[in-house]
Amino acid sequence: MIVCKTIEHVRRELKALKKEDKKMGLVPTMGALHQGHIELMKIAAKHSDAVVVSIFVNPTQFGPNEDFDTYPRQLQQDLDACRDQNVSIVFAPEHDEMYNNQNYFSIQIDSLNQYMCGGSRPGFFKGVCLVVNKLFNIIKPDLAVFGQKDIQQFLILKRMTKEFNHPVEMIMAPIVRANDGLALSSRNAYLSDHERMIAPGLFRSLQYLQKQIEGGVITPKLLIEHQKNELEAKGFKIDYLNVFSRATLQPVKTLTEQTKYLIAGAVWLGTTRLIDNILIEI
Repeated sequence: MIVCKTIEHVRRELKALKKEDKKMGLVPTMGALHQGHIELMKIAAKHSDAVVVSIFVNPTQFGPNEDFDTYPRQLQQDLDACRDQNVSIVFAPEHDEMYNNQNYFSIQIDSLNQYMCGGSRPGFFKGVCLVVNKLFNIIKPDLAVFGQKDIQQFLILKRMTKEFNHPVEMIMAPIVRANDGLALSSRNAYLSDHERMIAPGLFRSLQYLQKQIEGGVITPKLLIEHQKNELEAKGFKIDYLNVFSRATLQPVKTLTEQTKYLIAGAVWLGTTRLIDNILIEI
């Protein structure tokens, strides 16, 4: 496995692989790798000849009061995990390699980031699109794999890829969960023992809403409010919990047949922000 710290180095190594006509799969990460990331690598390996993993805690997707400084960083452990998965190249640049001191361009997103995580984290998806756009230009992968847990991120990036004409196949991997249903996340490390015990409550609320909708409910507003109250009673602070159109990422009041939706939520549990979602089609 080759570890590259610079754009020049990774491009040189990729050029050698591409001379062998190998199909390249990219797994972008911010490190602190867990089993969910491992599954992304496995899926990338199934669809490509060589897997590239990027490890970069991207500052442009963190707000001024968010956890950029405390975000878990464990590069050596991450490299060991990548090596165990037979990753070909790890691209682990420093900040100055990815961003200049002065930047004059940004990416504007219309409506797709209005609600869900985009509504509560202003600028987040602009930063995500910026760094992924950079990674696509640097690595030029044939395909890229992202997790469903960050469903809004995937759908926005998929649209960006289409509109910017990146020749990259976008693959969404299913959510990897702990035995009790909690979606795996690097930020789960922030949870106290007590918080970890009640954290799966978010997924259970989503499952309840799914069951009711699949049972025929088409106006879930009262059910959603009930689940919000239930979660708050358990100690959760609600960021959002709703049913959203998968096409527009806008909240919906009345569901219609043969339409794809997301049942999605984000909550705070202590200092930890948890997100989760379920895909549904009626």
